[in-house]
Amino acid sequence: MAPPLTPAEWRAALRAEGVPFIELDGWTTRGRDAATGKIFGPVHGVLNHHTAGVDSLATIAYNGTAGLPAPLAHGLLRKNGVVVLVADGRANHAGLVAANVYRALVDEEPLPKQDKSETVDGNDCLYGLEVENLGNGKDRYTRQQYDSWVRFNAALCRAHNWGQGSVAGHLETSVEGKPDPAGPVEGYGRRGGFAFTMAQLRADVGERLAHPASWSPPTAQEEDPVNPQYVNLGLVHGYQLASGEWTEIQFTQEWNDEPGDHAANSAVFVAGPARFHGTLSLRLEGLPEGEVVQVRQSEYEGTTLKGDHPIDEVIGTGGGTFRVLPLVNRLGSGRTMRVRLLNQHSEDIEVASAVLKVLVWQEG
Repeated sequence: MAPPLTPAEWRAALRAEGVPFIELDGWTTRGRDAATGKIFGPVHGVLNHHTAGVDSLATIAYNGTAGLPAPLAHGLLRKNGVVVLVADGRANHAGLVAANVYRALVDEEPLPKQDKSETVDGNDCLYGLEVENLGNGKDRYTRQQYDSWVRFNAALCRAHNWGQGSVAGHLETSVEGKPDPAGPVEGYGRRGGFAFTMAQLRADVGERLAHPASWSPPTAQEEDPVNPQYVNLGLVHGYQLASGEWTEIQFTQEWNDEPGDHAANSAVFVAGPARFHGTLSLRLEGLPEGEVVQVRQSEYEGTTLKGDHPIDEVIGTGGGTFRVLPLVNRLGSGRTMRVRLLNQHSEDIEVASAVLKVLVWQEG
């Protein structure tokens, strides 16, 4: 519960969060307070809508619809990602809200299915954002639009010290069966196209709130440089793998983009901060059928083991055993990655060949 933001607080919150916005003339005094005799606030959350039309500003700000005077929202989010500030007073956007959903919003709890037996007037206590979209299931929210959508909700939540649980959609609160917001989204951050859901919007708002307001989600372009480092390591000769103890693979040969980056007889194949993906090809001799050699990636700081990743298993086939294992991971700053083997057979076996091929993207 909080008093609504003042115009100055609106501007500061949106600018801090990186929301592009413009101010419609008269927005700071526009609202339904005087006409209804009701004062907007205290506020408890943000209610999201889609316009089900195009070029909706005049309708939302001035004209309203049959039986529903304007303003119809506090802001309009256009396709280009720009928010138009329409009103800072009471707006006709929410209508009747199921009381059980209202209480969950106030308490920031998961929203229940609407109980229509008891209602509250959502126009009294919820900010309203209209997002430009036809609502026909085909019209796509643009990347810029969805990014601003997340930022707008996060800005209001951050300004009031709310969490993502204070964000709702009209379809979640309405007792009239409203379907908005809905539709396909062009993409967000590293994510490609996806279907809009309130659960996803709340998750993206929660991610923003876990960072400073100046944060931006990483994009595919930032995360995937064109020329990753190529690392290709192997063994000059095979070696005996003792039974019953974790042992690092000591690579002794390299075919990297720039030979010499990898020290001879070293177990380290990548240093953080970085991410990588590739394969490890293993050929084992003397592993009986059904016996197991476990394989895992392990993180070190210097020579100290700091963490192990999930185990893969190589199961003996009798005679020679061959297996290609995926290597996909992310590594923090100051850490290195090694591959360790555990021979669970009661006798020594031979690691006849180990060939590692990975692409490495160094991170800032």
